[in-house]
Amino acid sequence: MFTTGFKFFFGIGVALVTAGVLYGYTSGGNHMGPLSLGWKGGVGEHLGYGLLVGTGVSAIGIALTLIFFRDADPADQADYMGVDDIAPTTPVTSSFWPVVGAFGVGTMAIGLVLNTAVFITGLVIVGAVAVEWMMDAWADRATGDPEANRALRNRIMAPIEIPAAGAAAVALGVLAVSRILLNTTKLGAVVIAGVVAVLILGLGTLAASDRKFNRNLIAGGALVVGVAVLGGGVWAAVDGEREFEEHHSEHGDDAEHSDDAEHSDEGSDGDHSDGETDSE
Repeated sequence: MFTTGFKFFFGIGVALVTAGVLYGYTSGGNHMGPLSLGWKGGVGEHLGYGLLVGTGVSAIGIALTLIFFRDADPADQADYMGVDDIAPTTPVTSSFWPVVGAFGVGTMAIGLVLNTAVFITGLVIVGAVAVEWMMDAWADRATGDPEANRALRNRIMAPIEIPAAGAAAVALGVLAVSRILLNTTKLGAVVIAGVVAVLILGLGTLAASDRKFNRNLIAGGALVVGVAVLGGGVWAAVDGEREFEEHHSEHGDDAEHSDDAEHSDEGSDGDHSDGETDSE
């Protein structure tokens, strides 16, 4: 039996994928390109085709997830668990995903004007927010026990979230810091690299050494540092890299001087020979 959520998201997904295929053919796609995602022919205008097909595939994925978890329907879950009823419960997780989703949408808007890579980054953020928000909504109403709901969500999402979040944080941090260092002066690059290293070491030491320390304060400090680094990286990327002076090796300079000396000697010899010929 198909749930209401499955029907809703699956219908949206099929409609978007169909619209993407039609858009591909009407914007220059040929042969089987729009149907094979570009494997057998062109897909037309890439940005519009990618947005429509990508969003449609995401909606179909959400639909499959909803039907797998029975759309968080208490009646279906009670029947599956062999109980008469599941007591309702209040949400146990804080909902900060709307803020992250707004940041992703803003990144996409900036990427449309600035750079394709920035747009793709925003699109990835929005997709991650959709999955995380959906899992929170499902876990909050999975059972009547908030602790069991939290444990159930972490059991499913933690093996995915921890490696993905760590890799994303490292990649974004390295990219942002590299843009900042390439934009500032030599001395400024040394100072900024030292400050960032001290902040990372300090926050890590606080998080590992004192368990009674307020973890929310550590998380807030890490968030402030991360936002500052990302903001500085975006600004530095827009402003561009500093001018680099070309340096020649000493051996190369000596070779150039010796070549110039040889040419001058040859020139002087030629002048002397011409003078002797004229005198004769």
